[in-house]
Amino acid sequence: MIRTRLAVAMAALLLTGTAHAQQQSPAAAPPPDFGKAEIKTVDLGDKVYMLEGEGGNITVAVAKTGIIMVDGQFAPLHDKIKAAIAKLSPLPIKYLINTQYHGDHTGGNEPFAMDGVIVVAQENVKKRLEAGTTNGLTGAKTPSAPSGALPTDTYTNFSKIRLPGRVADLKYIPNAYTDGDTYVWFKTANVLATGDTFTNGRYPSIDFANGGNIKGMIAATDVYLKLINAKTRIVPGHGPVADKAALAEYRAMLVTARDRMDKLVKEGKSEKDVLAAKPFADLDRKWAPTELASQNFIRVVWHSLADKPATPEKKGLIKRILKRS
Repeated sequence: MIRTRLAVAMAALLLTGTAHAQQQSPAAAPPPDFGKAEIKTVDLGDKVYMLEGEGGNITVAVAKTGIIMVDGQFAPLHDKIKAAIAKLSPLPIKYLINTQYHGDHTGGNEPFAMDGVIVVAQENVKKRLEAGTTNGLTGAKTPSAPSGALPTDTYTNFSKIRLPGRVADLKYIPNAYTDGDTYVWFKTANVLATGDTFTNGRYPSIDFANGGNIKGMIAATDVYLKLINAKTRIVPGHGPVADKAALAEYRAMLVTARDRMDKLVKEGKSEKDVLAAKPFADLDRKWAPTELASQNFIRVVWHSLADKPATPEKKGLIKRILKRS
């Protein structure tokens, strides 16, 4: 028993480093009350809309023969979402695009797939849903998704979805919010759906344990700012509809946070040290609605810059230690 505990401890130390385990996250927020949830619609022009409910924002683009939908929120909201879309158009939903793998964006996959909708995502989304994941801040584990919830159409770097009168350009943004982020560009409508690579008016909760990194988040905003113009309507992962100026302000916040944290990491500061220092106190006034949001952002930025991924040699050593135990 002692050898087993020692092996597990050594494995954890090699995988994450001692600093990674210094903080325990506060209790998770209670789940949303889906029965009370309302789906609100924002008209973006040219028969493209944003739907707000519980979870990530949804983009709906109406073509001549069907509808392209970006993100599906949670499964219990399927009927409410369908009803909201039916008020916009009687045409069937043809495609559902996942911008990343989190449940507030992919929870609707299975019920919409049962309606005959084709679920599309970057290939890493399917891998994460199949394998199950662990939350880097809380340690909470999400089990493998059922087969019916998995995307049936995946791509690697770039894809297009075409319906008569509508084209959606899908592009992979590597290692930004997660390792499977997609942005969706409706060029003729001048509408960009970013998923959680952009959260308007709030800090992003970067999923550093599953491929996310603040450097990739900044790179994503650089791509968007080159793509759009002052009249572009941006559907963020969370928050209200945004424009280019709001995105530029968000990028400036990310750069400031990266630079300050990079200095602290190079000075050898631990996660506990930077939480105590509150390096983003001035940014919190605009970007953090709660103290927990402020703490979580400090933690994800620190991990983005301080964590060292396990090398193949370390992984092999860990397996040998556990096998001997």
